[in-house]
Amino acid sequence: MSLPPVILVNEKDEPVGTMEKLEAHQKGLLHRAFSVFVINDKGEMLLQQRAADKYHSGGLWTNTCCSHQLPGEDTPAAAHRRLAEEMGFDCPLEEIFSFSYRAEFDNGLTENEFDHVLLGTYNGPVRPDAAEVQAHKFLSLDQIREELIAHPGIYTHWFHIAFPKIAAFIEARGNG
Repeated sequence: MSLPPVILVNEKDEPVGTMEKLEAHQKGLLHRAFSVFVINDKGEMLLQQRAADKYHSGGLWTNTCCSHQLPGEDTPAAAHRRLAEEMGFDCPLEEIFSFSYRAEFDNGLTENEFDHVLLGTYNGPVRPDAAEVQAHKFLSLDQIREELIAHPGIYTHWFHIAFPKIAAFIEARGNG
């Protein structure tokens, strides 16, 4: 089974080529990605537990959804596509910031991503794809902070980096 290609980028997020997703993770090459964070009107964040059989970070809790832009696809279009595919809904999204991170996993794969972070608000039903998402829940920002301290190992690497930044943005805006 061939996985779709990812967009290889330099440290300025400028495209330098494409590569099949698994190969990019095996070689640890920097590639473009995105992470969607969704809150409801109560300021609670929608988290997902990744399906246990994901190729890395299976069974860990993380933001609402995340994935990779396809060649020729801009970040907003990719984020809307994957939000609908993974979580069964779509909502308006705003790109807030981006960051780069590198994480090596026990299975020999390496995440080396230039990650675009988007934020949306949604209050309707959530219908996740069971092949992607094992469970989901809404938690307050303070509950998430408490869980990150009490149980850091149940969250993805990138969530630990992005959550404090997105939480600060939400609280500064008055939605937390």
